[in-house]
Amino acid sequence: QVQLVESGGGLVQAGGSLRLSCVASGRTFSNDAMGWFRQAPGKDREFVAAHSWRGDFTYYADSVKGRGTISRDNAKNTLYLQMNSLKPEDTAVYYCASRYGRVSMQVADYVYWGQGTQVTVSS
Repeated sequence: QVQLVESGGGLVQAGGSLRLSCVASGRTFSNDAMGWFRQAPGKDREFVAAHSWRGDFTYYADSVKGRGTISRDNAKNTLYLQMNSLKPEDTAVYYCASRYGRVSMQVADYVYWGQGTQVTVSS
């Protein structure tokens, strides 16, 4: 059974930092592109960052560029998202996702999803 389990969310003040983790199990993820997405109340799920399976490409949404860093440890089947200089508008449930093959920034392209971790940024 494929599982993606996120952790690391919480309540943080504006300007603070968080490191989100996503541990994958149930399949070999080293050949998967993986990404982070987020969904705020009343809004659609949106792309945050993505990482190719070989690690040679990373992509970021303009809203987090310069503040977020996506990384992965294939030996640990773990995906990370370091978020700095957090803003209230970063408040959302953050999801990790994976897909076999090429990296994508589209929600619909990802097959496997975690349950999400809540990030709340207070002003």
